[in-house]
Amino acid sequence: MKKLLCVLGCFALSTIAIFAQTNPKQRPRIVENQTENQSDRRAPADEIPAEDDDEPIKIETNLVTIPVSVLDQNGRFIQGLRQSDFQIFENAVKQRIDYFGNVEQPFTVVLLIDVSASTQFRIDEIQDAAIAFTNQLRPNDRVVVISFDERVHVLSPATNNRNVLRNAIRQTDFGQGTSLYEAVDYAIKQQLRKIEGRKAVVLFTDGVDTTSRFANYQSTVREAEAAQALIYSVRYDTFDGDRSGSTNPRRRSGGVLGDILGGIIIGGNPPRGGGGGSNGSRQEHETGKRYLEQLAQNSGGRYFEARNDLNAAFSGIASELRQQYSIGYYPERVGQKGERRQIKVRVMRPNLIVRARDNYVVGENEKIAGN
Repeated sequence: MKKLLCVLGCFALSTIAIFAQTNPKQRPRIVENQTENQSDRRAPADEIPAEDDDEPIKIETNLVTIPVSVLDQNGRFIQGLRQSDFQIFENAVKQRIDYFGNVEQPFTVVLLIDVSASTQFRIDEIQDAAIAFTNQLRPNDRVVVISFDERVHVLSPATNNRNVLRNAIRQTDFGQGTSLYEAVDYAIKQQLRKIEGRKAVVLFTDGVDTTSRFANYQSTVREAEAAQALIYSVRYDTFDGDRSGSTNPRRRSGGVLGDILGGIIIGGNPPRGGGGGSNGSRQEHETGKRYLEQLAQNSGGRYFEARNDLNAAFSGIASELRQQYSIGYYPERVGQKGERRQIKVRVMRPNLIVRARDNYVVGENEKIAGN
């Protein structure tokens, strides 16, 4: 009996030893099963498969982010909002917010200044207003100064040196013609695309284009939608009411005298819509106003009339650019390239003003804000 027990004991010990030697391959399989079945358990960094690193890159292609400014009734930025205070809709379908941020960041602005003949009686105001905007800057904010008449002139590259900016703005001089569309096209394609971070265009003009050949109303409005930048339009009313039998109280010189002085300053016959006194027809000015409003609306910026308090307006622009919220989401339905999607952002608090772009085009401007 004792011999039998000894034999059985030896057999059991041998079986355990053999099992321990022949079964190590099952251990990795058990770890893998735990990883698969317990997806919420964080594994150490050295246990995460290398191919997982590719997943965020693939997902990011569908992420849509937009800058959002929330203001009170006096135009002051509202701080301290949380993700739960926002709702976002795409084509009237509520989306889940996957990214939310509110970080104060420096910005770069392209100042586009109309120096065509039609603005000559307002140039001091335009220059003063542009300089007033630079006075709102903080040390890390930068500005590019560009003027345009028939041609586009870069007066200063991106800089935060206020003396350089003031000198560049004061250098603006008159020319013939108004290539407004080409100036906007240049600002978007040649300037904004090479600027990282938050960026915007502040455009000073009466809105009347007379000499553009390589860009137009429709093409630049489409570019503004995909520019990943806000456009703030500041419109100066340069319409010569004296020629239509009415008066323009904003005009600095009388109609006939203004025509004479304009001819002396510019020389020759004034170009269509950009001369010293004619300044274009009423219809051209109305078209210009609609254009500036559409640029601002489609880009998520704002439209201003120069007769308003521009110092307060520029302070608000600087605050908006520097303190925007950023909201991102993955659309519930992936659209076809070229398809236009409507966006609506809401804040779940009363009496607040929400400023954000209201559409994007699939495949052209995901990551709208680029913050």
